[in-house]
Amino acid sequence: MIERVHQYRGPDELADHVAARLLARLIELQRGGRVAQLCLTGGRIATQIYTRLGVLVGDSDLDPGRLELWWGDERFVPTDDPERNAGPTLALLAGHFPLDPSRTHPMPAADGLIDAGASAATYAKELGGTVFDICLLGVGPDGHVASIFPGHPSFEPTNQAVIGVSDSPKPPAERISLSVPTLAASREVWFLVVGADKADAVSLGLAGDLAVPAGVVRGRELTLWFVDRAAAVQLPYFECSL
Repeated sequence: MIERVHQYRGPDELADHVAARLLARLIELQRGGRVAQLCLTGGRIATQIYTRLGVLVGDSDLDPGRLELWWGDERFVPTDDPERNAGPTLALLAGHFPLDPSRTHPMPAADGLIDAGASAATYAKELGGTVFDICLLGVGPDGHVASIFPGHPSFEPTNQAVIGVSDSPKPPAERISLSVPTLAASREVWFLVVGADKADAVSLGLAGDLAVPAGVVRGRELTLWFVDRAAAVQLPYFECSL
């Protein structure tokens, strides 16, 4: 497994470079008629990347009909709640290119009587044996990824593909998340990290600290860390490339 770090001057430069790289990689994955499997994450830097990606797609060779979208985690709130990751992301992307509803898989919302655990089981059935070509992940200041938190039941060993998360350390309390084994089954994992408050987490994650999810989750073939200068401040200079 290959692991690399790419450092940028700030969030804007990172978003520009990652969007262009993601588009190129998706086009490459679609060669031969393949459907590219992409797992999305939430967060401000991810939204910046999606905004730039949407603009780039129009003049590219990407076939939106052969792009399958999944989510790494979701806040278990009603569909129309602005706190959900899926709604704003889908609206943003759909403003630039058509999305195939049959290949777009937002996680269930808290619109009925089913709880987060049962909704996680529903998403696991939808996921089936899917393996992500690329899994995008943010990293929290505590080293959490998706809704897997250090020192929390969400980080305990499991054979479930998708888990319901209760009493989350980060609000809202109820969430749905892909499990560590599902994330780590991805062919490629791309970490997207900006800000000085993430510097400790980046250092621990790259060191492979088993006490934090960011130190455990890796892609089976490739792991890329895209970090801005502030998030990389604790890294040795030789670990970073422009």
